[in-house]
Amino acid sequence: MRYKRDVRDTTVKRRFGRAVTELGIAELTPWIYDRYIVNQDYAHISWKTVSHNLNPGSWEFDNDPFQTNQFGHPYHGSMFYSAFRSNGFSFWQAVPATMAGSYLWETFAENQAPAPNDFINTSFGGIVLGEMTYRLSNRIINNQARGFNRQLSEVAGFIVNPMNGLNRLLDGRWGKIYGNSVERDSSKVNAEFDLGVRTFNRKSTSPIAHSRFGWFGRARLLYGVPNEGFRKPFSNISITAEFGRDDSSAVNNISVYGSITGWDISKVDQDKSEMLLILSANYDYIRNEAFFYGSQSVKFNLISEYKLSHGLRINANLGAGPILLAAVPDQYLYRGRNYDYGSGFAYNAGGTIHIAEKLSYGLNYRGGWIYTINGNQSHYFLHTFSSEIMYRIVKRLSIAVEPGYFRLEGNYRDHPDVDKKYPYLRASFRYFVGNL
Repeated sequence: MRYKRDVRDTTVKRRFGRAVTELGIAELTPWIYDRYIVNQDYAHISWKTVSHNLNPGSWEFDNDPFQTNQFGHPYHGSMFYSAFRSNGFSFWQAVPATMAGSYLWETFAENQAPAPNDFINTSFGGIVLGEMTYRLSNRIINNQARGFNRQLSEVAGFIVNPMNGLNRLLDGRWGKIYGNSVERDSSKVNAEFDLGVRTFNRKSTSPIAHSRFGWFGRARLLYGVPNEGFRKPFSNISITAEFGRDDSSAVNNISVYGSITGWDISKVDQDKSEMLLILSANYDYIRNEAFFYGSQSVKFNLISEYKLSHGLRINANLGAGPILLAAVPDQYLYRGRNYDYGSGFAYNAGGTIHIAEKLSYGLNYRGGWIYTINGNQSHYFLHTFSSEIMYRIVKRLSIAVEPGYFRLEGNYRDHPDVDKKYPYLRASFRYFVGNL
């Protein structure tokens, strides 16, 4: 039986009062936990601490652990963002709410001085992670589905974006059969899952000599395609997460790319070539045995595709833009903190040749220059290079081999320079899931 769409059921109304209440819950819940359950010193606030924090001259960079600042704060900010986004507000309307939530936390919820690094990480990172999880949670749920699969998708959507799941419960949309709204768009969603082994060595430039072996897994999710709906924020999202053990951390790499807007600048027949200019928001997190790194940036990306002949095509990309804030390791310590904060410039280039959709070979480079704004006087250069050859065994299963190289150069005014290297070689089976 074909379902007749009921527009009244599918329009999410703007609920300002509920959005503000949920933002307040996102503020109070972690503060109550910190203050009354784990009794953290910074959660012991008073009117004196609030008065001090309201003074614009009180702001200063903090010394919180790297993982707290580069991952915990963006996730917290995504709750502020989603409180408004899942209550009927647009992307641009939810942005100032995220910034307001970040400011309120820095001013009222901690006795420490407000930190500009926390404000940027919570606001910008929260917007990127918030819109990403909001879109994915709505894409997971099919409002016309029934039974166990429907409930499973509701739970999965709740896990991806708890605030959106909460509002589905409050609105009575959880499990209800009705027409899909614009919130559940028809964007293509593809995923790749790698499982294999890798060698790594931080003591030489060779990934083989004196190297160690370990397992690794990688998941990559592609939401939308670059040439569709690129005027709308986050119509195209790429998320890559890598896991494994190399004596540093279970999570080795997280990279998030979200398009903000774009322009079609193709000059010739689009059946043979296409070129887009895309403005993107980017979140990067690297943690390996040699070094750690976290940054948030905005880039202009030139994305092109060339169809040379039947079965042969080339994809290429070139990007550059400002790094809003980066956290870079500093072995000399700064006020007890083992990393510096800086801003700078990010850039990337790459390309892939595809042959008959069976064989592909790609080269990719991502780099950055960071000037320290809080820490020991220094500047840094980040280089990441990878080369991959992939062969499709059957329709959804491929084998891939990837040599690569991470390098972080630290140049200090008052200390000897530092050069951190991490060469690796990966081999994996890759399973492809198309248009989920």
